[in-house]
Amino acid sequence: MYKERISERLTNLAAIFIGTAIYAFGLHYFVISNELMEGGVTGVSLLLKYVLNIPPSYSTLIINIPLFYVGWRNFGKEAMLYTIFGVISLSFFLWVLEQLIHHQWLVPFRTSQDYFLVTLYAGLTLGTGLGLVFRFGGTTGGSDILARIGNKRKGWSVGQVILAIDVIVIGSSFLYLPKEKVLYSLVVVFVTAKIIDYISEGAHAAKAFTIISDHADKLAQTITQELDRGVTLFPARGAYSGNQKEVLYCVVYRHETRRMRELITSIDPRAFIIIGEVHEVLGEGFKTGTT
Repeated sequence: MYKERISERLTNLAAIFIGTAIYAFGLHYFVISNELMEGGVTGVSLLLKYVLNIPPSYSTLIINIPLFYVGWRNFGKEAMLYTIFGVISLSFFLWVLEQLIHHQWLVPFRTSQDYFLVTLYAGLTLGTGLGLVFRFGGTTGGSDILARIGNKRKGWSVGQVILAIDVIVIGSSFLYLPKEKVLYSLVVVFVTAKIIDYISEGAHAAKAFTIISDHADKLAQTITQELDRGVTLFPARGAYSGNQKEVLYCVVYRHETRRMRELITSIDPRAFIIIGEVHEVLGEGFKTGTT
């Protein structure tokens, strides 16, 4: 079991490493070369590049350092391990690409006419990279950490917090970039989000877990602590065996699905798990609204 967990973690880290490489390539080859924008901390790094000529490889890492500390205190080292690795990997590949472009070993794709083509390929590349990172349990820090903290402390929707941060960052670029480039950047963000959806876990809003286990109480406690998600327990009785059991029901975001499976199997490898598609979730920790 220990060797299997080590192997799984190495696989996750390798996928995150590859994903950040693809994402960094998309940023330099399509986005930065055409002075387009992104959301979150990456968008702030791009603004610093355009206005002050600060390399994104440095600014991305520096901006995330205080967020590491805050995230570590709120979520613990296990939850932050992949995030820290993802940010460091992204900064590394951004630096590598900066050197390749500086020495003219890589010529970025620049255009003064067909920005729509650039936005499509930028969204495809960025979405593929981030999709891999999210699929294997990582993040690139920044707004994701802030969104999770807002969700934990205030009950704000993770998606809405990230969207708000993206709108603020991209909106502020109107002060420095031509408005048509800002509008094209919104297309990049939209395409990126769609690609992330399909690569990470499909195009649905969330996943519902129904779990039958002999360790229901321990599972519920672990899920609550590690993922900060509510769990509902239902009493049940096996029709064939007649044994009394408890069934767990929990809804998580797409990018939390893999982590959820890992938590369940680490506690009860024999657990019976049903994962269903959820198209919309209303309530604490998700989108709020009225029925």
